[in-house]
Amino acid sequence: MTDIFREVDEEVRRDQLQKLWERYQNYVVAGIVVIVLGVGGWRGYEWWEIKKASESGSSFEAAMTLAEEGKHAEAETTFAKLATDGTKSYRNLARVRQAAELALRDPKTGIAAYERIAADSSVEPALADLAALRAGVLLIDAGSFDEARARLQPLTGDGRPYRHSGRELLALAAWRSGDTTAARRWFDIIVTDFETPAATRNRIEMLIALSTAENKG
Repeated sequence: MTDIFREVDEEVRRDQLQKLWERYQNYVVAGIVVIVLGVGGWRGYEWWEIKKASESGSSFEAAMTLAEEGKHAEAETTFAKLATDGTKSYRNLARVRQAAELALRDPKTGIAAYERIAADSSVEPALADLAALRAGVLLIDAGSFDEARARLQPLTGDGRPYRHSGRELLALAAWRSGDTTAARRWFDIIVTDFETPAATRNRIEMLIALSTAENKG
């Protein structure tokens, strides 16, 4: 008798499962299709991103080669295209390199390009700081010391990636502008900071010696 009841129960379960399948099979199939398409779409997206990154990397290297060969107009054009069409990381790098090429042709245009990058919140902070630093260098070369100070001062805080370069440039800007008080202040900050790179320290010590000699003369 037990076997009979067991067989009846199994038959009832099969009938119930069959009815459930007939009722919901379309939903199950649709769900499987969605999952398969989703996985396939993600794989396709990954492949496309890798392909684009590879193409952007190749374009960036080609532009760097053009710049090294002195073909600055062609390099500028290639960097400009990459800044628009490349992947995000290469777009921002290309913008910085394009600004460098612009600065060779027209320093004011280069400064403006660097400042746009530095002010762009979508650019990685370290790259934005680098753009601000390069703008500061060009401003010092142009004799715009007050503008250079305004651009470089924010870069000198603790933890900023280019703080040592920023401090050195501010010391140079103060010295070149004849502001001995500001120059001495930056000299002291640089030489008393044990994290100051040796090369930076050596250049500042030479600048201090030169400044002292000028004052004695």
